[in-house]
Amino acid sequence: MQNDVRGVLQYVPQFRGRIFVVLIEAGKLPESAVAECLLDLAALEDVGVKLVLVVQGGDVKDFYDWSLECEIKVAMARESLASPELIGEAKSILARGQVPVVNATGFGPLDEKVVKFVIALGASKLITLLEKGILVDGAPVHAIRAAEATAVAARDGVIGADLLRAASAACQAGVPRVHVLDGIQQGVLVDELFSNEGVGTMVHADSYRLIRELYSEDIPELLGMIGRSVRRSFLVPRNYEEIANRIDDYRVMVIDDNVVGCVALHEYPESHCAEVACLYVKQSHESRGYGADLVHFAERVAKEKSIPRVFALTNRAADFFGKRMGYTQVDVSNLPPVRRSLLEQSGRGSLVFEKIFE
Repeated sequence: MQNDVRGVLQYVPQFRGRIFVVLIEAGKLPESAVAECLLDLAALEDVGVKLVLVVQGGDVKDFYDWSLECEIKVAMARESLASPELIGEAKSILARGQVPVVNATGFGPLDEKVVKFVIALGASKLITLLEKGILVDGAPVHAIRAAEATAVAARDGVIGADLLRAASAACQAGVPRVHVLDGIQQGVLVDELFSNEGVGTMVHADSYRLIRELYSEDIPELLGMIGRSVRRSFLVPRNYEEIANRIDDYRVMVIDDNVVGCVALHEYPESHCAEVACLYVKQSHESRGYGADLVHFAERVAKEKSIPRVFALTNRAADFFGKRMGYTQVDVSNLPPVRRSLLEQSGRGSLVFEKIFE
């Protein structure tokens, strides 16, 4: 997978100033894979990521020299991973703008000493580039909660089950995110970090994907995101002020701190109903069930407010609302008078779908 420039740039502000601990099984990976990894690490350093490189196996001095050739500002840590003095030394190296290189030969990829080191540094991520990754049913699990990982590891057909359990334990101990990557796969580091879904297995303790309220700073991004559907007359045109005035109606789906979808719930108290509106999922995230998740979320909000029915207007998603979401097509006369008037004035000819809660 190759990421376009816009996809990469959205992560630069999020990554800048963060500490990433990158563990490399240098003794097991081909030299070509290690060389490519170092070039990618140099790019991460250029965008402001604070790197800590943990090397397992191979010639650590050779790895250090290769890092210098790739213009990574490395400094070899004198203390071993087992030494309590390593934390202070690594923090000192980071503070002067360099990248610590730590020799972890003899330890496992997610050994307790490695995990404690990552936590003590306050790192945002532990990224492991290994000879083999984790596969569940033949594919990586792109994002899995630490609390669920142990159960997944117990299934049949899981490759790397011990790694999955260890990653879960690391998250539960305090590491926010653990990425387990197949270090032999070309471009794996960049493709994992600079895409919403990733290509390896990420175990996370924090909220990787969530639906939350819309913030004012999200509005320009929301307008840009839905602009494609507005231009094609799939969504009603909206401007900044219209959204800002009803900001409490909106919810957005966020993946890895990036807005990828939205929905609004507009209430009509006098008619005892609400409209599920402005439903949109980015084209790059379609066909993953996110639209249904957003509608279900809006419905839960309506139920919590004791709203007995919701409706949706659509001119292209009849099958989605009718067959998948369990809505019933009704006549426009079922709409609140003010909403019916707006629909008639627009000339859009949208179909009306309704769901009544039991």
